Parts: sequence; structure tokens; C-alpha cells
Amino acid sequence: MGTNKRYADAIDKRMSANTDAIIMRDRQPASLTKQELELDRLPLTRTPVAIQAWAWIHYETIALRLRVEIVAWTPRACAVRWQIPGGREDRVWVWASAVERD
Repeated sequence: MGTNKRYADAIDKRMSANTDAIIMRDRQPASLTKQELELDRLPLTRTPVAIQAWAWIHYETIALRLRVEIVAWTPRACAVRWQIPGGREDRVWVWASAVERD
């Protein structure tokens, strides 16, 4: 039996989305530590309106590129939030280089 070439891309995307949802549901995202953030030394900016972006988020040893909202930042890091399938909101600090604004 052959593969369905007509719908292969759609099937691959759906399988990838399902896998990502399971990863996010069963694991907690990794955030930068207080020592890495240096909030006592670096200026912190908070935004009243979240900024849409893409970010690399680590769930244990798995990295996922997710649609996020930036809610705060320092010169080196960004605080981001996003909804996972099922409705839970996750929040972490990531390196600024891991974030790409639209």
C-alpha cells in the first residue's frame, strides 16, 4: 500500500500538532533562573499590551517553536506567555535571542 501524497503535508502537520499538544500537556516548560535574569542589575520593561511573537520554548529536553505573547523584557531576556491545548496558560522567561517578533 502506498502513501497518500495528496494529503501528506496536511497529515504531517496534524500529527505534529498532536505530538506538540501531548508534550505541552505532560511536561512543564523550562524558565531562566533568577541568576540568569539578573533582575537586580538589569532594567525591566513591562508592556500594558502583550506583543505577538514566536519563541523557542523548552519542555524538558524538547524544544518547540510556539506562538507567544511577550509581556515583559530585559536587555537579555523576555517573559512570554501562551495557551496550551486544553486551556492552561504557561509562562516562562527565555533568552531574547530565542524570540522573534512578527
